[in-house]
Amino acid sequence: MGINPGSRRAVFLDRDGVINRAVVRDGRPYPPASVDDVELLPGVDAALRRLKAAGYLLIVVTNQPDVARGLQSRDAVEAIHARLASVLPIDAFRVCYHDDQDACACRKPQPGLILDAAREYDVDLGASAMVGDRWRDIEAGRLAGCASIFLDYRYAERQPDEPDAIVTSLEEAADWILSKDGDRTS
Repeated sequence: MGINPGSRRAVFLDRDGVINRAVVRDGRPYPPASVDDVELLPGVDAALRRLKAAGYLLIVVTNQPDVARGLQSRDAVEAIHARLASVLPIDAFRVCYHDDQDACACRKPQPGLILDAAREYDVDLGASAMVGDRWRDIEAGRLAGCASIFLDYRYAERQPDEPDAIVTSLEEAADWILSKDGDRTS
């Protein structure tokens, strides 16, 4: 996508369903309504600390269209991010506040959030990974040139096309990413 390889590796992470528990209604995931509703998923802290210790930048890339829809405020989203940043080793948050009809470059499945963060943080996308629980996350990672790891919760919605790995937790995703480090260094 016209971006030069950087020197750093990153793990790009969707937020809801990857870091914190998504609110599932009728088989579809939704974000928590407020910071008081945020519940970290089991093993997230340990998985992120392992990735951080291995030298990865940890960058959250999240669609939050409820802001554009008038169902959520930016302040509430930012409060959730402040809470997550206070307890987890996350380096940055990138947020798309648009809805589909806005046709922006940052709303996943478009790779804009990833590409912008890669430019800012000097990230080598080919040595990086995107972890998400929806097809949009996997497609954004693929378009950006990252390995794409799908956290499969069997939501009642479209499934991604050919992720590099399918896992059931962020801990498993970290295992997969760290096993690839061994492949690169051998």
